[in-house]
Amino acid sequence: MDAPVRQKVDLPVYPSPEAVVADLDPSYPIFCVRPHKIHSVARRFVEGFPGDVLYAVKCNPEPHMLDALFAAGVQHFDTASLAEVARVSEQLPGATSYFMHPIKSRAAILSAHRVYGVDHFVVDHPAELEKIAQIIPPGPDTVIVVRLEIHYEGAVYELSSKFGAPVPEAAALARDALARGYRYGLSFHVGSQCLEAEGFEMGLDLVGQVITQVGEGPVCVDVGGGFPGHYLNSQGAELDDYFVAIRKGLATLALPEECRVLCEPGRGLCVDGESLITQIHLRKDDALYLNDGMYGSFIEEKLGLQLPARMVGSRPFASQTKEYTLYGPTCDSLDIFPRPISLPVDVAEGDWIEFDRIGAYGTACRTQFNGFYADTFIKVESDFGD
Repeated sequence: MDAPVRQKVDLPVYPSPEAVVADLDPSYPIFCVRPHKIHSVARRFVEGFPGDVLYAVKCNPEPHMLDALFAAGVQHFDTASLAEVARVSEQLPGATSYFMHPIKSRAAILSAHRVYGVDHFVVDHPAELEKIAQIIPPGPDTVIVVRLEIHYEGAVYELSSKFGAPVPEAAALARDALARGYRYGLSFHVGSQCLEAEGFEMGLDLVGQVITQVGEGPVCVDVGGGFPGHYLNSQGAELDDYFVAIRKGLATLALPEECRVLCEPGRGLCVDGESLITQIHLRKDDALYLNDGMYGSFIEEKLGLQLPARMVGSRPFASQTKEYTLYGPTCDSLDIFPRPISLPVDVAEGDWIEFDRIGAYGTACRTQFNGFYADTFIKVESDFGD
């Protein structure tokens, strides 16, 4: 059988951001997509992780990102809504989606299963399991993945205050799923931007405790996401250190031979895949007014992760620098960068600033407040700052 034909996302290609501004002279923000960076990190995950790599679609659902990851070998996708399931299925025939949100509407469960063939569903509460049981007939083709609560202080953003069941409740959920005729799996999430690899060992220890209480092994163990990006003020361990820790934790478990190991990287896969070119629309002394800001693509800056920034070399700049306050384009005074940024003393209206590592959550969390919305994408062949 011939391989399915996938939708291909074709973007204009430029050698560098400098070439972009020379050609387009843009007054609007432009995302610079770097497929070679996406491909490189995707291959590191696919070749280094001891199992199946699920891309967390929420992190960057743009068609070009999904296409680049799929082409690099990422065939599995962590989806949190019916819209994400549909997007993956329609753009990437042959890809597999997993419904990894612990709380789902009945309509979403039904459509994901019947229309798109999804057979892995995460739960962390008996009511969610009961909901699924009322919609999907029992059978070994459906896997109920029980999400464990984990409180790990080595992550920048914790996630267990909203989701996850303690070990005794998780074991009870797994036993209930088995009693109903489903298979079961176990999952956890150490938290986003996890800075130390030992968090995954902690999570796998909890998995082992649940397996002991259930008395029957799972068909999958999902170690979640948390693989970090490297920001100016937040840099985790090397990626291989996380793989080593995960292998070490898995070695302590008595898993069935057919048990699949999964992970759900989002940030770690896409953070280096995009940068953003912004333009200065006004300078007031030490304040610069940009065409994108807190209501746009800079959610990471707002929450405290600092992006590398540089002047696009459209002209010579002074070697001396100073700190500036940056404002976004909206009429809201809250649209202000939470930190000063050092730039040349002679920056002026019309100059462009490129922010790197905006591939994670930059596009996903944009709003259209005041009518401002960054929505232009091009490919660049150079690395940031080259």
